Amino acid sequence: MTPRDHNSRISIWGVIPTYNNAATIRDVAARTLKQQLDGVLVIDDGSNDCNVAETLSDITGIAVLAHERNMGKGKAILTALKYLNERDVTYMITIDGDGQHYPEDVENFLPALAEDDHSIIIGVRDFSGQHIPGSSNFGRKFSNFWIMVETGCKVDDAQSGFRAYPVKYISQLHFLSSYYNFEIEVLTKAAWAGITLKSVPVRVWYPENPEDRVSSFRPFLDNFRITLINIHLVGLRMLPIPHKKLAGAADDANGVKYFIRHPLLALRELLVENATPGGLAAAAGAGAFFSILPVPGFHTATIIYAAVRLHLNKIMAVSIQHFFMPPLVPLLCIETGYFLRHGKWLTEISFDTVCKQLGSRIIEWWIGAVVLSVPLSLLTALIVYVIALLIRRKKHV
Repeated sequence: MTPRDHNSRISIWGVIPTYNNAATIRDVAARTLKQQLDGVLVIDDGSNDCNVAETLSDITGIAVLAHERNMGKGKAILTALKYLNERDVTYMITIDGDGQHYPEDVENFLPALAEDDHSIIIGVRDFSGQHIPGSSNFGRKFSNFWIMVETGCKVDDAQSGFRAYPVKYISQLHFLSSYYNFEIEVLTKAAWAGITLKSVPVRVWYPENPEDRVSSFRPFLDNFRITLINIHLVGLRMLPIPHKKLAGAADDANGVKYFIRHPLLALRELLVENATPGGLAAAAGAGAFFSILPVPGFHTATIIYAAVRLHLNKIMAVSIQHFFMPPLVPLLCIETGYFLRHGKWLTEISFDTVCKQLGSRIIEWWIGAVVLSVPLSLLTALIVYVIALLIRRKKHV
């Protein structure tokens, strides 16, 4: 391959965030330099196993920026964004420095990058080969699901670090994350900003012996960070605040008109919307959660609002509330709240205890609902997930 024509419409750089990849960084950087790119930038995120700049000093054409201490992969990507935005680079393609990715697969990105200047291209790793860790497969599916909930976009590999970012657009977004949680946050906020998410296939390499792989991913801490950022993003999504659009994609503001013009097609789409076992479970869990809260007369509206904002299956979310209708669940909440306040159960149900002491009962209803809503909604989601999974498996037998 030859370097890209500098008179071409877009400028593309390769970016390699690295932390303690002494055994692989030189090979990855040299191979990336051979691709059809305008430049290669290596971000040394505080490595202490080698001096990255010295390791690459004899390879012409590679720029190296270094953090004095380890600040996280997300921070390394943001450092690269700032550097390249100042140089009017259109796209940067990130490649992990641990040798997991094949730099030669950069060519898979180029046709998609030529289409526009406002897409994130995600390299979908081929997990059909050998030595693929089960945790990686599960993590990918889990992250894909949350991206669907938060954005409504179907992403095939939300955890892949082999990506192309539109530099000037991503540089305008604000991020809270600095570590691996950045890779979830950037996809979600980019989609909210109208940046298109696309996919291309890429290869992936894992050593036969898992202990031979050098990874800075810390399972407990990084998964905890990912969980926190997902909670934050879901919370933001629930707020009725429009997101500023930076590019292309328009909101589906014509949804109501579409339903009126094509009611049968719209109903069919509602039935199959996010109808995977995980999607149905999430819809059931959300429907159960809001059904338990003491908001009489507003349960259905609240559930529909949540389902629309979180791209959940609306039919499932609304239907599940029938299992939590009065009087059983409200009574259970009141009894729980009463016990927590007084250390005993409410055994006398009369006009005095219900009507004359209505204020106390409402307080206890809220207390009980707060305590029971999470476990009951999780239990509901689990039951629906198991049933949906069994039905799916039966259909494929």
